[in-house]
Amino acid sequence: MSITKKYIVIRGARVNNLKNIDLNIPKYKFIVVTGVSGSGKSSLVFDTVYAEGQRRYVESLSSYARQFLEKMNKPDVDSIEGLAPSMAIEQRTGSRNSRSTVGTSTEIYDYLRLLFARIGTIYSPVSNEPVKKDSPETIIEFLKNYNGKRLFIYCTKNLKREKDIPEFLNSLSSKGFYKIIAGDDLLDLNDTGSIAAVKEIKKHYPAGEYEVNYLIDRFIYSENNEEIRTRLFDAAEMAFREGEGYLSIRIFEDEKNYKVYKFSQFLEKDGIMFEEPEPRLFSFNNPFGACKKCQGFSKTMDIDYDLVIPDKSKSIIGGAILPFTTPKFSKFLDDIIRDSDKFDIDINIPYRQLDKRQTDFIMKGGKRFIGLKRFFQFIEREASYKIHYRVLLNRYRAYTTCNTCGGSRLRNEALYVKIGGKNIHEIVIMKIGECYEFFRNLKITDYEKKVSERILEEILSRLKYLNEVGLSYLSLDRVSFTLSGGEAQRINLSTSLGSSLVGSIYVLDEPTIGLHPSDNLKLIRIMKSLRDIGNTVLVVEHDRDMMKEADEIIDIGPMAGENGGSIIFQGTYKEILKHDDSLTGRFLSGKNKINIPLKRRTPDKKTKFITIRGARENNLKNITVRIPLNRFVCITGVSGSGKSSLVHSVLFPAAKKHLEGYFPNKPGEYDTISGLENIDYIEMVDQNAIGRTSRSNPVTYIKAFDEIRDLFSRTSISQRKNFSSGNFSFNVPGGRCETCEGTGTIKIEMQFMADIFLECEACGGKRYKADILEIKLKGSDNTYKNIDDVLNMTVSEAMRFFRHYPKVIKKLKYLEDVGLGYLKLGQSGTTLSGGESQRVKLAYHLAFQESYSKTLFVFDEPTTGLHFYDISKLLSCFEELIKKGNSLLVIEHNPEVIKCADYIIDLGPGSGDDGGGIIAEGSPEEITANKKSLTGKYIAKLLNAK
Repeated sequence: MSITKKYIVIRGARVNNLKNIDLNIPKYKFIVVTGVSGSGKSSLVFDTVYAEGQRRYVESLSSYARQFLEKMNKPDVDSIEGLAPSMAIEQRTGSRNSRSTVGTSTEIYDYLRLLFARIGTIYSPVSNEPVKKDSPETIIEFLKNYNGKRLFIYCTKNLKREKDIPEFLNSLSSKGFYKIIAGDDLLDLNDTGSIAAVKEIKKHYPAGEYEVNYLIDRFIYSENNEEIRTRLFDAAEMAFREGEGYLSIRIFEDEKNYKVYKFSQFLEKDGIMFEEPEPRLFSFNNPFGACKKCQGFSKTMDIDYDLVIPDKSKSIIGGAILPFTTPKFSKFLDDIIRDSDKFDIDINIPYRQLDKRQTDFIMKGGKRFIGLKRFFQFIEREASYKIHYRVLLNRYRAYTTCNTCGGSRLRNEALYVKIGGKNIHEIVIMKIGECYEFFRNLKITDYEKKVSERILEEILSRLKYLNEVGLSYLSLDRVSFTLSGGEAQRINLSTSLGSSLVGSIYVLDEPTIGLHPSDNLKLIRIMKSLRDIGNTVLVVEHDRDMMKEADEIIDIGPMAGENGGSIIFQGTYKEILKHDDSLTGRFLSGKNKINIPLKRRTPDKKTKFITIRGARENNLKNITVRIPLNRFVCITGVSGSGKSSLVHSVLFPAAKKHLEGYFPNKPGEYDTISGLENIDYIEMVDQNAIGRTSRSNPVTYIKAFDEIRDLFSRTSISQRKNFSSGNFSFNVPGGRCETCEGTGTIKIEMQFMADIFLECEACGGKRYKADILEIKLKGSDNTYKNIDDVLNMTVSEAMRFFRHYPKVIKKLKYLEDVGLGYLKLGQSGTTLSGGESQRVKLAYHLAFQESYSKTLFVFDEPTTGLHFYDISKLLSCFEELIKKGNSLLVIEHNPEVIKCADYIIDLGPGSGDDGGGIIAEGSPEEITANKKSLTGKYIAKLLNAK
């Protein structure tokens, strides 16, 4: 058997820092590739295996796409054999587009649109009765309950002028319709003539607007009589045609008593004509379906009543309504007081205790009081020509939920359509777990089942996978850019699972990021299920549980950058534990450890706290949280327990607004925050890219490039040519290549596929003009390098080259300290992983933080992309920040970091509605003693191993 049937055979891989490696990767196995950060894991898995798989795919495309292939860089490898189609699921946050949601990115929303268009039932907003089109078939179905009854099937014509009636009656006679219904009487035009018929019609409509009812057919209905059924069908068809889509049926109980039923071929009820449901009606990305006011964004700039009533603990008389506390508008408060007895409004209790009827009075008004809505309408009218009213209006405006669509993003017509009693917005705001149960238990007719079988199959399949990857707590309308890197990756994973490919290579980058250890087993089961249906699963990972369950582990190292790039180990988990040359093996076996601090900074009487009271955002259960300052504090809990709601939605925006006076996003719901006077700044060190363009890179971000450009400008050749430091910048015209404007690449738009970035032919990707590249700087190692050579050096190489230049070394050292010595100085910020971007920001804060300022640093999953060895480095940086007088608040799931914290706040117990409470607070030892804490269970093993 050929080796390529069983293995992906790699020979001579030299991408980035890979040391000409040869490797056989078993196919149809679950394989973990590990090693310290920068050792070459991604170079092997993403830049070699996946990149070659993609290149071969593009080769199979049209000649238009292939004309660019010769210019595309192939992976630097001698050969790769046995390769299958590859799919990469990388650890990067998703789209920044506010139209992209969990539902759209997983394609579930597209299937929902189709489902609602096919089997949705329209309900009238007036009567809440179903709206259906009528047809001869539905009329036959309706009349089965009236077997043996006498029927009149007739049409109605409305005429505005009396003189039009004879003309219309003549036209009826010419078409063969001679019977006219006038009240209870049936008139025959052949007997009475049109003049007498007009008199009878006028008798019933003395005020004008005449209604002429003319008979199509009459008979006694018999369900079992085929001739009568056929006659009814033909009569209904003719009546719809003659009545322009409308007909009426009079059903007699006896000779005198009858009921009239009206039928329409249109979607019409309660005087409203409804839209025919079609997929685009439910699309907020299509002008046809999007809400006209917010254009499908769900938010508009409008009056934010949380700014109007900022402190709901105050009473109305105590100044809850902020604009009415000023002398100019105090009249409106007087009006409320005068109306309060009549409308039973308690003006002395906290505003939040008012019931819906009372808050409706505040919004809509009563007898004297005009209501807040009309008050602001008055302000808006005045603001059109008075500047001080415009200033007042802007004070109470913010991006708020659109009051036309209620945040659904859709036209009202789309929300009238329901399935199982719910409209599409009510379904997408459900938690994914609830949504899955809703569709599993959905009761529909046999006809609907036939029409929607394939659609429901796809929806259920995708919802099932989202549940299995631990995202049951999200909702389908959650905006993509609010997801963490781990959540975005697991959504991509579930989308890939939904496609059910076989014989492919799945390449994943740290799928456990954002997952509590208790959720890891679910993810591992999915990895194994992908393998079991015939795929190769390659995972770049540092998680102990993932390695334990893998079929094989490949360890790359021994260290990062130029000291990495070799295969240190390939084998099973049991084998790596005995392999002393593997740094990973040494940490897994316990020979190397991340040491627990000798002494924890437990809070005492002198400790200052930031206290959040009554946090209620999303699933938070009105909790009070105390965060000790000058400590390393960890917020833990299962995925979806409320950590991000507490930190990102409540604490950070509220603190930023208090400290800086402005923050664009409104804080989540809470009562009060105290203790913010004990800090000077709050900084969010997140995983967003360090810049939006390819020009942003680590060396410019930490401002070391300013010093480097200055050194180049001071060389003798530069001074002779009058080059300043600006000539060595690729951001401004001067020394940069103007063909690519200093980016080193040219973008080619491919129209039908992703744009391709090719190396600039003018500068060869070096970013600068030839005369700038001639200037060389002598390094501390006695080598000479131009500006392009410097940008292509790793941080570790640059530390040696600039050893005698203390200003440069001082800034580069922080990149080395946070474990980024392997990064190239000029590496584009857009190519950095979320974890790398976060550590570049940490290096910046270590380098530039003012010694006297007290900052609360907030980190979200800082261990992203970190090996055990790198975590120990990160913890040293945390220690340095605290020694400078700062405080650390870290959202984390990694037990190795949690065990080193001074103080832990554990949220839970579950995710979504089952979370949002405080399970435990205290030192790691106190958390482990709490039997309710899942986190305590996982860190107990590590604490006991000390």
